[in-house]
Amino acid sequence: MAQKNILQYVLLGLLKNESLSGYDIKKAFEKDIGEFWQANHSQIYPQLKKLNERALIDKKIVIAGEKLEKKVYFITHKGLQSLNEWLISPTPELSINKNEFHLKLYFVSDKDDSILPIMLQEQIHLHKTKLMNLKERRDILFENQKNRENNYGHYLVLDYAIQREEHHIAWLNHHYH
Repeated sequence: MAQKNILQYVLLGLLKNESLSGYDIKKAFEKDIGEFWQANHSQIYPQLKKLNERALIDKKIVIAGEKLEKKVYFITHKGLQSLNEWLISPTPELSINKNEFHLKLYFVSDKDDSILPIMLQEQIHLHKTKLMNLKERRDILFENQKNRENNYGHYLVLDYAIQREEHHIAWLNHHYH
């Protein structure tokens, strides 16, 4: 089965509620979207161009400051239809995450290996930092009930990420001597 171009739907989804510049979109990947989907600059801009050519999005030139022109993208009716078709389509496959720590852990043979506590301690620190950042983000984005109700899917994804990090920390602490 051919792999779907998911990035196009991520971009359409970002543009569903607001017009964004390429820079704004890139920032979304560094913050919220990056929590579960990665894309870099070299993927985003060509995809925006393709979506524009297919009339799924359009763009307008906006003057920022005195002279600086920037392109601001917005979703079209056709783009909204495409996004909605994707949203209701089945998601039959579980994605496989690449995780270098898990790969390294797989090759540790002895439970008393001196490298194991070092590896686990490093991961505990990383996951605690990530958990703190996710909770701060939740507090900022969803400080009131209305924000939660108007962006419920985003809230659910953030809640999942927090629970995932809490689970990782508990699991790591369980195996840390």
